[in-house]
Amino acid sequence: MPKSKLTSKNQTTVPKEVRESLGVGPSDHLSWEIRDGGVATVTPAKLAFLEHQGILQVGPGSVVEDIRRARQLRGLEGDGWQPEEDES
Repeated sequence: MPKSKLTSKNQTTVPKEVRESLGVGPSDHLSWEIRDGGVATVTPAKLAFLEHQGILQVGPGSVVEDIRRARQLRGLEGDGWQPEEDES
């Protein structure tokens, strides 16, 4: 069983075996849950913005075409909007 000790500043080093098992490293956050009987459970903390990971899709495509398609689906095609011409 991995062990660590508290320093005079109440800090501890997370043993390598535990870091590897949890998949954590420098600057990662940990959550501590204290249960009855003096048992502490430590888990990697999820930061709020990471809960939305994967919602936005990034990939090939054209913003102009995406807007045109969205307008068609909403029935707004032909309202006079024209994309700027690319001068390259």
